[in-house]
Amino acid sequence: MFRRTPRARRALVTAAASLLLSGCAVIGPNGPGEPGVPADRAAQDTLLKAAEHRLAVDCLADRGLTLTARARSPAEDRTLQAALFGAGPSELSVTLATGATVTAHEDGCLATARGRLYGDPRRWFRAQVTVDNLRAEAQARVRDDPAHQEALARWTRCATPPGRPRPDRPDPAVGARCARESELGDVRARLEAVELLVVRALHRDELTAYRQLRDRALLRAVELPAPTHPQKGHDHS
Repeated sequence: MFRRTPRARRALVTAAASLLLSGCAVIGPNGPGEPGVPADRAAQDTLLKAAEHRLAVDCLADRGLTLTARARSPAEDRTLQAALFGAGPSELSVTLATGATVTAHEDGCLATARGRLYGDPRRWFRAQVTVDNLRAEAQARVRDDPAHQEALARWTRCATPPGRPRPDRPDPAVGARCARESELGDVRARLEAVELLVVRALHRDELTAYRQLRDRALLRAVELPAPTHPQKGHDHS
C-alpha cells in the first residue's frame, strides 16, 4: 500500500487544489459559447443519458431489435441482452486502487453508443470508472489512517457494554452518543475531505480525460439529428 508522509500528503493536496482551480477556469459550466449545452450539471447528465439511449436504440434497430416493452421468450431476452451489453469475455477492465475490478464489453450496442458519443470508448471507460470511484478510494484511505483507527477504537470501547462483547448493531442512541464522544464522525469527515483532494491529484490524468471527453460528448449530444427509430424503452444504464 502507498505510504504517505506528511510532506507527500501536503504536496498532493496542494497539487489537487491547483487542479480544481484550473479545472474550474478551463471547463466552466460547459455553456458559454456552446449553444444548446445546458449549464446545469443535472441537465447535462440528462442530455447525455438521452443521447446514449437514443444511439443504443439506433444500433439495436440496425440489428433488427427494439427496446420496446413487450413479452419476450427467454431466448429473445438473451439475444437482446447480448446485443445491448455484449457477450463473451469482457474486453474492458479497470482495477481500482480499492482492489475492485470493473469490466465491460466492447461489442454491444451500449458500447457502440458510448463510442459514438465520447469518441474513445476505452479512454472514456477508464476515466468514468476511476472518477465514479474517487470517493470510495478516499474512504478506503481514511480507514487506513491512524487518526481514524484511533477514533474507531474509542467508539468501539464506548459502544461495548461492560463485561460483554460489543453487539453487531448497538442501540442507535448508544451509537450516536459514542460517535459524538469519540469524535468518529468529525474525524471521518475531516480525513475524507483531505483524502478526496489527494486521490484527485493521484488521478489527475483520468480527471482531465473525463472532463475533455464529457465536454465533447455534450456537443455531440446537442447536434444529434432527429431520432430515426423513435420508441419507448427502459433504462439500460
